[in-house]
Amino acid sequence: MTDLFRIPYNLIRPLYERTSLHRSVVEEVENEQLQEAYIRCREMTRQHAKTFYMATRFLPNKKQRGIFAIYALCRYVDDLVDEAEDLIDREKVTYPDIRNRIDRWKQKLEETYNGKRFDDPILLAFSDVLRSYQIPVELPFELMEGVCMDLYKNRYETFEELWDYSYKVASTVGLMTSEVFGYSDEQALQHAIDLGIAMQLTNILRDVGEDLEKNRIYLPKEELDRFGVTEKDMFSHRRTDAFIELMQFQIERTRNYYRSTDRGIEMLEKDSRLPVYLASFNYGRILDKIEENGYNVFEKRAYLNATEKITILPRVLYRMKYFSS
Repeated sequence: MTDLFRIPYNLIRPLYERTSLHRSVVEEVENEQLQEAYIRCREMTRQHAKTFYMATRFLPNKKQRGIFAIYALCRYVDDLVDEAEDLIDREKVTYPDIRNRIDRWKQKLEETYNGKRFDDPILLAFSDVLRSYQIPVELPFELMEGVCMDLYKNRYETFEELWDYSYKVASTVGLMTSEVFGYSDEQALQHAIDLGIAMQLTNILRDVGEDLEKNRIYLPKEELDRFGVTEKDMFSHRRTDAFIELMQFQIERTRNYYRSTDRGIEMLEKDSRLPVYLASFNYGRILDKIEENGYNVFEKRAYLNATEKITILPRVLYRMKYFSS
């Protein structure tokens, strides 16, 4: 069994995707248009959220479809703003134009909640999910608000500001997916918020270099000042002792959020725990990679390859057994 996990995941995945197990996720849906909608959502997840996509393989079919629809909805909003950013930079559109475009999408989403049917595959799949799961409309609306912040805000003064941004762009996703996962205790939602914060902070630490290219610094100015790191240091890619101490502080705080997550996973329905453990563990390991790279987040992007992600499975299964004993 251990040898199986040494096989590169990019060899396993095409074989898996030919199986009836994979096809049944969508094929058990009777409506052909809805099938096509879920296929679109699943492909968006596979293409843009590889760690997340791999983890969903362990969910029951209905829950997989729910997660794919939620992710596709979130991804669409993110892509809409990314495209808007590019158009604004090239002076093709104005910020009010983009707000109008986003507001139109928001109105469509609200109408979807009210039972109106759209042919858009993402809204079609999401409306099907809403028939089974109680996802508050405020959550995708807050997500939109958070994603739009990147259009006008490129610095953060305090961690409280950064926490608010991270909640809107990531924790809202955790809260939406929690309704699909199912939970036995309302406290699970607080831990879902913490996992969203942990994952977003991980993204920020991993992408410091890429964000600098966009003149964007997410690390709070208050903390840069506390550790004696200047914006000039950042743009010069200087890995000073002060910068390394700053990164160590950021990583430890992020790990504390991941530790909170462990307690929340045990409150989820049993058939949902493994995927969330996998996603949490694998994302948390990006912090290990940053350390292994000597905190060089300017030129080296910390990431796990597909094989590294799948080989964590035995360890996660052991940990789950430990926590449930």
